[in-house]
Amino acid sequence: MDEHNVNRRRLLMGGVLIGTAGALGVLAQQGARSGVPSEIINGVMPWRDGAADVPTITGGTEYRYFTADEQAFIEPAIDRIIPIDPTGPSATEANVHIFLDRQMAGSYGRGDHFYLGGPWPKGTPEQGYQSRLTPAQLYRVTISAIEEYIKRNYDGKTFKQLSVTNQDTVLKGLQDGTIALDSTDGKTFFTMFLQNVLEGYFSDPIYGGNKDMAAWKMIGFPGTHYDYREWVERHGEQVPYATVGIKGRPGWSES
Repeated sequence: MDEHNVNRRRLLMGGVLIGTAGALGVLAQQGARSGVPSEIINGVMPWRDGAADVPTITGGTEYRYFTADEQAFIEPAIDRIIPIDPTGPSATEANVHIFLDRQMAGSYGRGDHFYLGGPWPKGTPEQGYQSRLTPAQLYRVTISAIEEYIKRNYDGKTFKQLSVTNQDTVLKGLQDGTIALDSTDGKTFFTMFLQNVLEGYFSDPIYGGNKDMAAWKMIGFPGTHYDYREWVERHGEQVPYATVGIKGRPGWSES
């Protein structure tokens, strides 16, 4: 690299620092107007390692949201998306079904951070989720509609009773939007479902999935260590840290 080339990392860091300086200036002015003195941070990091609140730990293997009929769809469906093979565990072996259940039973399922107000046009893929239903409601309505579709088209069977070939055909039809369901959009559901399954497989085990950090170990990810800065430029090298999740950090244990 010649001296006239701009180092990308320095450019990005410079932009961050400029933006931060501007924000600090605004905050300082606000503090002066309110009579609260501004805090000057000089030569130290503005946080302490491990000082955050202990996160809520998801425990148990019982279902809290999905009904028995919904469980009978969820478990085989996620194992068609991530089946067991010599490389790593299946979705159910990694407790992805528990992750999904906890998500639907919690703030994500309630749509706490979704805009659910109307109007509700079809929209485009670039516009993201467009529905009046919360994620939990979408799961409930659509799984029921899928099972009704299968019952009509596969001799009264349920998804769980189908051969894996036919299970794949149904899931592919949902993904492509070629299966028409009653009163719900299968493609919208499958897009969310697939994303949630991947999140459950690779998320921190604290959220219920990625049991024993098996998915992280499969891809060689050491987990939630505090500082990876020394490895940013060391491409292709194996990080010699033991795999650890948030729950495994020293000092982060429930009393």
